[in-house]
Amino acid sequence: MSILLQNKTKEVPALLYVAENMELMSAAGRRRMYEQPLLTDKKLLKREQDIVELFQERWKESTMIKPITLLRHQLMQLHDLHTTLKSLASHTVLEEVELFEIKNLSYISGHARKALAEMGLDDLITIPDLQPVFDILDPDKTGITSFYIYDSYDIRLGPLRKQMKGADDVTMSELLAAQNEIQIQVQTRLCDELHPYAEMLSTAMELMAYTDFAMARAELARRWGLVRPEEEGNTIYLKGLFNPRLREHNEKHHLRYQPIDIELTPGVTFVTGANMAGKTVLLKSVGVAQLMYQFGFPVPAVSAHLEPVDDVVFCIGDEQNEMNGLSSYAAEITRISDVIKRSKNEHLLVLIDEPARTTNPIEGKALVQSIATLMEKRQSITMITTHYSQLGIPCRRLRVKGFVDSLVDIPLSAQNINLFIDYSLVTDTSDEAPHEALRIAEMLECDEELIKTAKGFL
Repeated sequence: MSILLQNKTKEVPALLYVAENMELMSAAGRRRMYEQPLLTDKKLLKREQDIVELFQERWKESTMIKPITLLRHQLMQLHDLHTTLKSLASHTVLEEVELFEIKNLSYISGHARKALAEMGLDDLITIPDLQPVFDILDPDKTGITSFYIYDSYDIRLGPLRKQMKGADDVTMSELLAAQNEIQIQVQTRLCDELHPYAEMLSTAMELMAYTDFAMARAELARRWGLVRPEEEGNTIYLKGLFNPRLREHNEKHHLRYQPIDIELTPGVTFVTGANMAGKTVLLKSVGVAQLMYQFGFPVPAVSAHLEPVDDVVFCIGDEQNEMNGLSSYAAEITRISDVIKRSKNEHLLVLIDEPARTTNPIEGKALVQSIATLMEKRQSITMITTHYSQLGIPCRRLRVKGFVDSLVDIPLSAQNINLFIDYSLVTDTSDEAPHEALRIAEMLECDEELIKTAKGFL
């Protein structure tokens, strides 16, 4: 079963933020976005990136302003006719308003075809020619989208409608009944004529919805400064990675935001760092970048090398579902157990935030060692944040540089501590977790007795 963007937005709030910031022109385009599958085939991924990149290039050309404007205008008129077209395909007689919707679809698809041709994209997005459909629903050759049961559909309609103009109530009732019977006959005949085009109509609607989705991705890339990822080996490398949601929040509140460089390879990478060092945000940012890539988006980074995986799995406390009353530890360990089972047959990107932190330290450390030992044997890419020291697992370790009191020349406070943290990652050859908690507490002028007593226990 395909993993859809809609499913992932329910478990990854940062991906929902991406979806909610898409400037789509139509409800059909929004539905198509949420139905986008997680792509694992490199050819399909390349095609998605090619199309989005071409739209980005067209937006930069002054000669493309007119066809782009025309295309966007047509997409704004696009209705989601999924139910109507399903009825047409099953030989259901359509109502007059449904016939109008089909005529409108055939009309706007013609203009969309023209715009895509002018943009040189009609070979990539080939909308079927629906002129025959429009002709069936435009017997008087008006060339406009409005529709009703025209007199020319049945020779009885013209005289009947003339009689209705001066008829009394009794006669009018009889005439209306006669007209309705004729109109039903016309609608039945029209639906029989349109039935062979049901699949073409559905294809045209889906391709226009897809076009809306592709254009919105290109526009988002321009607005957020997203880049096209390259595919190289089996490594994830993100230079200047940023979290769009957090960056916007920080800019809004005049806070510093620091992009990160990170490289991940198959096996396990431990990430350590003091509290407030942004480890959880880093996990989420890496996961969202990978998901955006595999849902056909450019990614939030200065440059990126990415490799498709079968799924991106988050084991992060605040991302967990309420698992029917299970404790946080039970929910967490159940999730991790499932990931370990899946990793035997799937190539995953696994992101685990401080596993076993809610249980006692001795067993917690043993569980982290067990998780890392098992995942190190898999082909999955696993990133684990932890505060545990001396784990003794032969795998890669990164450390967030963390608190640097000389980073800015102002007094430290709880409100500005973000300014004193260097979020960049460095390779850590030691097996010790950073010790900065008491140092920061001292600089924040916390209770002296609290700090002195804590040091005594150390």
